[in-house]
Amino acid sequence: LSGVFLLPPVPLYFIFIFFPQIIVDDDDSKVWSLYDAGPRSIRCPLIFLPPVSGTADVFFQQILALTGWGYRVIALQYPVYWDHLEFCDGFRKLLDHLQLDKVHLFGASLGGFLAQKFAEYTHKSPRVQSLILCNSFSDTSIFNQTWTANSFWLLPAFMLKKIVLGNFASGPLDPEMADGIDFMVDRLESLGQSELASRLTLNCQNSYVEPHKIRDIPVTIMDVFDQSALSTEAKEEMYKLYPNARRAHLKTGGNFPYLCRSAEVNLYIQIHLLQFHGTRYAAIDPSMVSAEELEVQKISLHTSNEQEEQ
Repeated sequence: LSGVFLLPPVPLYFIFIFFPQIIVDDDDSKVWSLYDAGPRSIRCPLIFLPPVSGTADVFFQQILALTGWGYRVIALQYPVYWDHLEFCDGFRKLLDHLQLDKVHLFGASLGGFLAQKFAEYTHKSPRVQSLILCNSFSDTSIFNQTWTANSFWLLPAFMLKKIVLGNFASGPLDPEMADGIDFMVDRLESLGQSELASRLTLNCQNSYVEPHKIRDIPVTIMDVFDQSALSTEAKEEMYKLYPNARRAHLKTGGNFPYLCRSAEVNLYIQIHLLQFHGTRYAAIDPSMVSAEELEVQKISLHTSNEQEEQ
């Protein structure tokens, strides 16, 4: 990849990256792979969930930058699950294994939908402190493939990859976006038939988010104004579903802004997480937050609480 993906040096004492394989289900074939980076003392980290074509390392730009600023982040690669309830149960077991009571979730496309379903699944005993939904959706019917969802497991890998590639941008692209797509194509090639089939099944299986179960969770909706796999109608539906959500719009970035517009995405992530600084749900090492910033945040929280009481 070109130099666009190079970052300034970051303090190495804040980066502790592991890539373990963890099994939390009775089925030994269901293996979670993850990068866990940043201060291990943080108990409410930011967890990244990839899209259909992605693996844990598609968020390397966020891992490098955010850990350098003192955040703890975890990028996941989920195992083969064939329905949303099964995924949510496995994800809950993974958080238990990692001894994480509550987390912030950044989900891209399918990852964003699964993040919402997990927040919905755990609403009686909340495990999700906040959501950042990047190019995501709330209803799988937008893809018009709910009737074929249960047949993906029959298709060979090359056909599944062709389905996914059909949603990638085509035509003239700037170098950063072209590099991002090349990287995602490479990641797509690394996925096996069962992994792709299960993800496409989760992506298209008839399901939707029940907003009343997660209405109290802080949400940032991140999307792009240029070409992406999401229709304008799907984006508008997300805005209606979360009327109080913060909006992080990028002029360009396509399907993978976290790769080709990483500086903007990382800034929006920091803005989202700022509201938790100085609380037990902070995803950042307190020593990396200035006293002035904490004071401003305390005033903001106090004002917000007063407004809610009125």
